[in-house]
Amino acid sequence: MTTRSFVLMAVWALGAAVAPAVQASDNVLHLPIKDVLENPEYKARIGSEVALYFGKQAGPAGANMGEYITNKKTNAFGKSSEKACQWAMLSAVLELVERARRESADAVVNITSYYKRIEFASDSEYECHAGGVVAGVALKGKVVKTKK
Repeated sequence: MTTRSFVLMAVWALGAAVAPAVQASDNVLHLPIKDVLENPEYKARIGSEVALYFGKQAGPAGANMGEYITNKKTNAFGKSSEKACQWAMLSAVLELVERARRESADAVVNITSYYKRIEFASDSEYECHAGGVVAGVALKGKVVKTKK
């Protein structure tokens, strides 16, 4: 066996030993919803035709078009947990907005974090689970049609 082969095997073994530890970390973060909804770049993507109401915020009454769950993950490698979580949150919100559009609805109400089916309801924060490689946000919300 050459020295180069030995070094490559040693690097591979080290990587295999460290990878499970990096992937296993799961930090639960509660982050401000406004940091996603008020970010100019994200705001342009979300649009304004579908109103979003988190936690116990008073949402409009209307025809219930169903309750929907999103579960979005993003690559967290090389990003801060907060930045990775914002991307995952943006993806989850966009999925709810797209669902409302498909149902010809104009609001999503009672939006709560719903990671591993455990609800976290807040008017101002969402829950994100961030590890060394992946960050994830799951949301649950009721799609409502208020306009005729």
